[in-house]
Amino acid sequence: MLKKKNREIIVGSNNTGKIKEIRELLPKSYKIFTPNDFNLRDPKENGKSFVENSLIKAKYYSIKSGKICIADDSGLEIDYLDKAPGIFSARWGGRNGNFNIAIKKVFRELNKKDKEWRNKKIVARFVCALTICGLKEKPIHSLGIVQGSISNKKKGRNGFGYDPIFIPKSRTLTFAQMKPSKKYKIDHRFMAFKKIKKFF
Repeated sequence: MLKKKNREIIVGSNNTGKIKEIRELLPKSYKIFTPNDFNLRDPKENGKSFVENSLIKAKYYSIKSGKICIADDSGLEIDYLDKAPGIFSARWGGRNGNFNIAIKKVFRELNKKDKEWRNKKIVARFVCALTICGLKEKPIHSLGIVQGSISNKKKGRNGFGYDPIFIPKSRTLTFAQMKPSKKYKIDHRFMAFKKIKKFF
């Protein structure tokens, strides 16, 4: 557990959905900052994996803010699309990260692959890599994975990103159809956080 004076942390993201979810996971005793508090933009993410990209963000924001940082890199892997969009999940939404555009692209790519895809089970997973920098000499990493499938149309208005088209395994609702309090307890971010919460 962090000493009292260290109970300040920056969430290394400018994505409001991610910030909200990570806030919910962190203990209430923490003073939580965001890059916006320091007028920081996202660093260039040129890693080749979720872990590499989360490390880039955690190091950058920790150094720039002088705080301990927890950073997330996450995305959707669809087996039918050779695990795309993967680490490029946000980029599929264009310059402004519009996930309506990203979801349309998923459907378009699936259509190209197989016109009958809507009648099949399209296996997918959400992956989340979390990295903490500034707490110990070396960065702390964890990985959370939730298996599931792709819905044949958008469903639900909760959540963010690809939540309206992702149905977790053994469930019938998409993440976006679930109450946020329920989703937080089963999603990839929670799975990753569970592995490192002992540090808090």
